[in-house]
Amino acid sequence: MNIRPVRYDHPDAVKLNDQVQLEYVERYGDGGDQTPLDATMFDPPQGLYLLAYDDEGRPVATGGWRAHEKNAENYSDGDAELKRMYVIREARGLGVARRILAALEESARAAGRIRMVLETGDQQPEAIALYTSSGYEACEKFGYYREYKSSRCFAKPLKH
Repeated sequence: MNIRPVRYDHPDAVKLNDQVQLEYVERYGDGGDQTPLDATMFDPPQGLYLLAYDDEGRPVATGGWRAHEKNAENYSDGDAELKRMYVIREARGLGVARRILAALEESARAAGRIRMVLETGDQQPEAIALYTSSGYEACEKFGYYREYKSSRCFAKPLKH
């Protein structure tokens, strides 16, 4: 597995983002994740976007973080928000999500972020299991989906 930084608008990242949006529709029956995002949100040092490729050069997983400060959507100063963590079905169970998550946490820590936060949904038990087994705990809801009943928010301190 080869994990490397790319822009959020890289063609392979866009391809996997389209796939995760289809999976959201399958699980939730709506129009996918409507959180406003643009590529610059993930540009270092205020973020990072990673893409994992298998040994044949096929894109198999993505994940990124973007910086936040305290605001009306319940973010706190020093937050790094995980976005677009996704592994294609054929590559699940190989540990690639954990590798991406660890790399994103290290990057956010190095950028001076204090806490990693994420929002997922109640129809994504695999994601919830990954995060809780990686030290994330339920927290006050934040972000675009904070008013949604199906939303689940988690946080983990980034020790320096």
